[in-house]
Amino acid sequence: MPERVVPEHIDILEILRLLPHRYPFVMIDRIIQFDVEEGVVALKNVSINEPYFQGHFPSRPIMPGVLILEGMAQAGGVYAFYSEPQHIGNKLLYFAGIDKARFRRPVVPGDQIEYRLKLLKRRRDIWKLAGEAYVDGAKVAEAELTATFA
Repeated sequence: MPERVVPEHIDILEILRLLPHRYPFVMIDRIIQFDVEEGVVALKNVSINEPYFQGHFPSRPIMPGVLILEGMAQAGGVYAFYSEPQHIGNKLLYFAGIDKARFRRPVVPGDQIEYRLKLLKRRRDIWKLAGEAYVDGAKVAEAELTATFA
């Protein structure tokens, strides 16, 4: 298995190298913590310029919950690729399931989401992660995510 040194911070260019997503579907901006044992912490800066705010909702812009979950999944994807570097450039990581999703409060333009993900279990190329999303220290969402390399 090739070893990979993980930088202290993972910027957007490295995220784009690892994940297949592109604008307007990139839902994380930076990884600020990574540890194979502890998990990953990622940031998303929510701007009024996001295209989904045109329709969700024009008079009260709220980030769609499914996109908050997608941000969790993308942070988990970076975590999985850095944990299994032999898959970088060779496989894709597919979102395979979601359980126990809960939303606590709306996320609005100007918020910065902090995604925190921890590994629950891994069997072969199937990953189960616990994800939480925070804004200003308050939990806004949580879920258990399943993904698989293929």
